[in-house]
Amino acid sequence: MADESPPLVRTFNFRVRLFRSAPGDAEGAADAPRARDDLPSSGDPLGDGGFQECSGLGVEMDVQEYLEGGRNDGVIKRVGRAKVQPLVLKRGMFFERGELANDDLWRWLEDVVSGVRPVARYDGIVEVLDDTGEDAVARWVFDRGLPMKIAGPLLNARTGEIAIEELHIAHEGLRLARGTP
Repeated sequence: MADESPPLVRTFNFRVRLFRSAPGDAEGAADAPRARDDLPSSGDPLGDGGFQECSGLGVEMDVQEYLEGGRNDGVIKRVGRAKVQPLVLKRGMFFERGELANDDLWRWLEDVVSGVRPVARYDGIVEVLDDTGEDAVARWVFDRGLPMKIAGPLLNARTGEIAIEELHIAHEGLRLARGTP
């Protein structure tokens, strides 16, 4: 009997959803961490979420080293702070109902820059979908995202490429969620 390996997760089929953070998540609030399996609040969605590329799904731990007197065979290592990477999302610009290009992401950053308070924060879910595009096989959740950077498309009349916009989101936590929403 042949040993069958479990199928590998393919990364070509995914979706990103952004939801307004819960009202209790005020600017600068140091709330207790969410439960591991807790998914973001179901607040107002932001934009369409049809992104073609997503990077920054990573967490890095600082390791503190302590030199103990009389211990010459090594150093003691302790857990330090966790650092999350900014999420980088890229998507093609699209029209809404044949009108102007969708500007939800741009308005989010403009509100922050122009001093609109409270600052709108968004929780998000990045889901890798199965081959049918219906069921999530992996799901990352991030909390209290803020726009770090938004970049418009590179315009070049000679190439005829699709206009791509890029959004960088700083956030306060990333986890691989378990279970179904």
